[in-house]
Amino acid sequence: MVIGRHKEKQIFQRLLTSDQAELLAVYGRRRVGKTYLIREYFKENMVFEFTGAYEADTQIQLHNFFNEYQKVATDTNLKPKDWTTAFKYLSDYLYTLENSPTKNVVFLDELPWLDTARSGFLSAFEYFWNQHGSRMKNLLLIVCGSSASWIIQKLINAKGGLYNRITQRIELKPFNLAETEEYLVSRNLKFTRYQIIQLYMAIGGIPFYLKQINPSLSVNQVIDQMCLMHGGILTNEFKPLFQSLFKNADAHISIIKSLAKSPYGLNRTKLLETTKIPNGGTFLRTIENLVDCGFIVELKPFGKKNKDTIFRLIDFYSHFFIKFIDGKVSNRPNVWEGLSNSPEFKAWTGYAFENLCLIHTNQIHKKLGIDGVYTELSSWAFKGNEEIDGAQIDLIVDRKDGIIHLCEAKFTSSEFVISKEYASKLRQKRAIFGHVTKTKKSVVSTLLSTYTATQNKYYSEEIHSEINLEDLFI
Repeated sequence: MVIGRHKEKQIFQRLLTSDQAELLAVYGRRRVGKTYLIREYFKENMVFEFTGAYEADTQIQLHNFFNEYQKVATDTNLKPKDWTTAFKYLSDYLYTLENSPTKNVVFLDELPWLDTARSGFLSAFEYFWNQHGSRMKNLLLIVCGSSASWIIQKLINAKGGLYNRITQRIELKPFNLAETEEYLVSRNLKFTRYQIIQLYMAIGGIPFYLKQINPSLSVNQVIDQMCLMHGGILTNEFKPLFQSLFKNADAHISIIKSLAKSPYGLNRTKLLETTKIPNGGTFLRTIENLVDCGFIVELKPFGKKNKDTIFRLIDFYSHFFIKFIDGKVSNRPNVWEGLSNSPEFKAWTGYAFENLCLIHTNQIHKKLGIDGVYTELSSWAFKGNEEIDGAQIDLIVDRKDGIIHLCEAKFTSSEFVISKEYASKLRQKRAIFGHVTKTKKSVVSTLLSTYTATQNKYYSEEIHSEINLEDLFI
């Protein structure tokens, strides 16, 4: 059963009923559920499937390809000596299925692993699609890989013979909160929404991670078992995660670690200083890789130019690993429960909850009733001077219809009470923002909280709109 993925399934159905050949590229980070989704949805239409092997040489890859080919074809061909021959076999087989009344689905998984040095894979694939596949009106060819940068550079943004050949692309992202809840319920895991948020902030909405949860444990016990105890499934996931995605992962890991120490983000200059990576093509490609794979996001500060872009770590597991797992794994019980009262925990929850809101902006827009309004997300900071105090706002929703939401995120374990001092602080932030930016738009305070805030007189005076955890699950 395929949980969630409603937009993806709509695309799949449209491709299955198309009257032309289709080439679909699916990409996303490791463990996000790409292979499972494709296999489950297309199992009735699948006529050939092949998965590349990690760091295997060309002859092993060809041997594996031929084994899968022999399962579906009836000819007596010998093992192909190269990829050109392998794709000839595949095209010959597909021509025998041309009269099929439904779409024939061919699934080539982990394509980047097949494109090894001097393998000739990409040129053979290009010839196969241009000469044969694109002419087969009942063919849906799906190519997939965890290396988003390879899929984007070599296929989607290809300059040569594969230019503009991809007919549909899907970036498969982690489950959002609603999909996570649906998946947990399907496995008979009875967590409250507050508990689901706690779990999500630690490991994210990665289906493979969620699948490992022992249903007899509480959320605190799950985090202990999976992340903080020897032998836990996520205690040694960090390096393999990046090494499987990128050929030279040291620079990627360096950037992730630097951003984890600066949770509200760094600009390019600061990132170069902290990582010691030379300023040039390698740095730019590494940043692009991490953005493409969904580990970091780019936020342009309000009123600034692109060169002032802030890079922010958005991957929950990576930040949790660096903050709480790396070098701290033990066999002690109840570690996470003990940490939950520490200042370190409080700082982490604040940052992680902001990230949670940042990746659920569609839900926030829906709650605010601005689904159809063009908006821009940004952050803003003012250091202050002799006349005006400094101020920082980490999430701004700038609406085209003349309203700016200054978002204030508060992670609490119970109902939030806005005090006179807190309301005064929000009011001062709004005033400083309006004065410094000289915006002519209406500036309002929006509260992002786990639980509904008490609507006392200070709430009424300052809070324009409120989003709580229930709204993030829509």
